[in-house]
Amino acid sequence: MSQIERVAIVGGNHGNELTGVHLVKKFQQYPNLIDRASFETLALLGNLKAIEEGKRYIDKDLNRCFTNQGLENPHISSYEDTRAKAIQHILQPQNQPFVDVIIDLHSTTANMGLSLIFSDMHPFLLRLGAYLSSTNPMVKVFVNQQSREGGFLRSLCELGFVIEVGAVAQNILNAELFQQTEQLIYGILDYFEGYNQGNIPQTNSTLTFYQYIKSIDYPRSSRGEIKAMIHPQLQFRDYEPLNPGDPMFLTFEGKDIFYEGESTVYPIFINEAAYYEKGIAMHLSQKQQEIV
Repeated sequence: MSQIERVAIVGGNHGNELTGVHLVKKFQQYPNLIDRASFETLALLGNLKAIEEGKRYIDKDLNRCFTNQGLENPHISSYEDTRAKAIQHILQPQNQPFVDVIIDLHSTTANMGLSLIFSDMHPFLLRLGAYLSSTNPMVKVFVNQQSREGGFLRSLCELGFVIEVGAVAQNILNAELFQQTEQLIYGILDYFEGYNQGNIPQTNSTLTFYQYIKSIDYPRSSRGEIKAMIHPQLQFRDYEPLNPGDPMFLTFEGKDIFYEGESTVYPIFINEAAYYEKGIAMHLSQKQQEIV
């Protein structure tokens, strides 16, 4: 793989996720914090209107607008579609190559700690994940293999990925998570610098990661109304094992609904507030290991 020349750090793709918003504002004010000798780093705010209004989005989810079809369609004109095109142009100025890395900063109401989300099993990203998780036990790696047609910002370049931190409420800052995310970003930039200089830090060569299986919705009535909540024994237990027969949901009448799968899984994004509208109560994943 060639050297890393340009890195973009994007915060506020969702306007009510303040950790990324204020980290990017800090980096814009103090660019020396993210300057490294061997590559350029750009700090960019994503959904400007949504940030101003304290909303996740204005017309539609910006982090689903980066599809080839949408970016190349001159006739769609929602705010987020227009902003996605503007971001693409910022990440690839005229007569310049596209950025080599996108670090997309997000926060979640689920208890995800410091999560790295990769769209594929790129060897460089897996080695990065192994290094970061070996130096900080809070770091987890989630691999959700998706094509560019999912519309995610991270899909615009080969080395795009998400930092997802939580649990933190929407439109709220958590100082401890803010500082931990900031230090994680510096560690990532230092790793890139070491890579460019041929001096990648040595670490454990085995990566533990969580591979996406499927998404689970809440139990619903025939009218589509939610009939049950995340079970108290499952709430905030992201990345912990869910075994067949374990309680999964609790109805409003107090009845337990149990996990009926055939094998142990590891739920993540449990009870994420922004996923209610998407019909997702949690993602299920398999815990795996890979020698990197």
